[in-house]
Amino acid sequence: MAPEIAVVVVTYNSSAVIGDLLDSLPAALAGLSARVVVVDNGSSDDTCDVVSRRGDCVLVREQNRGYAAGLNTGVRALPVEGPILLLNPDVRMDPGSVAVMASTLQQPRTAAVVPRLVDDHGQLSLSLRREPTLGRALGLGRTRRPALSETVQDHGAYASPHVTDWATGAVMLLSRECFDALGGWDESYFLYSEETDYCLRARDIGWVTRYEPAALAVHIGGQSGRSARIHAMQIVNRVRLFRRRHGRGASVLYLLLAVASETSWVLRGHHESATAIKALLVPGSRPVELGCSDRMLPS
Repeated sequence: MAPEIAVVVVTYNSSAVIGDLLDSLPAALAGLSARVVVVDNGSSDDTCDVVSRRGDCVLVREQNRGYAAGLNTGVRALPVEGPILLLNPDVRMDPGSVAVMASTLQQPRTAAVVPRLVDDHGQLSLSLRREPTLGRALGLGRTRRPALSETVQDHGAYASPHVTDWATGAVMLLSRECFDALGGWDESYFLYSEETDYCLRARDIGWVTRYEPAALAVHIGGQSGRSARIHAMQIVNRVRLFRRRHGRGASVLYLLLAVASETSWVLRGHHESATAIKALLVPGSRPVELGCSDRMLPS
């Protein structure tokens, strides 16, 4: 008998989307046994009311301690020892998709399985990523050169199953053994870079992340909103992740390249990048949730 799956969804003002996700799960599981927990990170809308009226999931109300903290809380809340399915509230799982991912997860030393993602118009979402490097810090993904692009932009790469460095975390099925070995997700990132960190730490101990295009999910995206502050958090976290994996000299260079990249975006009219530049260069201006305002090189 297949092990029961722990399904964890972290919500934040997600009342408009959470119902459709939960409705899509039975067909996606295709007969697999699962328990579902929704961890709400302090929503101010009626997300909790929507979830609490349902009988197919458990609701855990939390203060907003970040996305990774919500995921770890959800895993602890379920008395399930099987694989862990992490879902953003703004996804819709295709029928049979979780079953396909569960089959792929059985391949040896598989830490995580990610599906093919499309947007709500059916267009491919470029969800696969390469490891962060100095060359990829320049923000020159438009060149489509692998040495300069963290995002895998070749549509052909999305046609067949393969191992990837990491992938966006909208949908991930995780090995329980690997999750326990890594001690869960790193909560210090608060938001952004936590899935990068997880996949790379898994690789460090001999596990891999697999992409499985036979599994499909629709990712609406943009439901959590964007702001200059959130963008700054994303950019600072990229530098923090690089610093944790590389020496000081390379990390200082990575920070300066990130400043150069964000400056180029300001010149192209993306004014939220100005906040990111300030956060990189003025430690005291960084989002307090990150806990790295006491040093020039964030870690």
